[in-house]
Amino acid sequence: MARSILHMTTPSEVAQTLGERVKALRLLKGWKRQTLADRAGVSAASLARFEVTGKASLELVLKTAHALGQLHDFGKLFEPPPARSIAELEQRTAPSTRKRGRI
Repeated sequence: MARSILHMTTPSEVAQTLGERVKALRLLKGWKRQTLADRAGVSAASLARFEVTGKASLELVLKTAHALGQLHDFGKLFEPPPARSIAELEQRTAPSTRKRGRI
C-alpha cells in the first residue's frame, strides 16, 4: 500500500490507491466504516465500494476527505503552473472574453 501516486500510470490505479489510503486512515483512527460514513454523510455501502475498488463519485471522495481532515490536500489540484515571465503573468490576469478553448 505504500505506493506513490507519482508511480501509478492509470486513473484506476490512482483511484484504487486512494481507496486503500482512506481505509488505512480510517483504521488508524480506530473508526468503523459506519462511523466514517456517518461523519462524511455518505452511505456505508458507497464507502465500502470506494475502499475496496476505488470507485466513487467526486462528491463522496471530497466528503470523505473532509471527514478525515484531509480536504486541504485538494487545494492545489488543477492549479496552473507558475508564470515563467511577467508577460505571461499579465496575460493570465488580463480579462478574457473567451468561453472556449481554441483547439
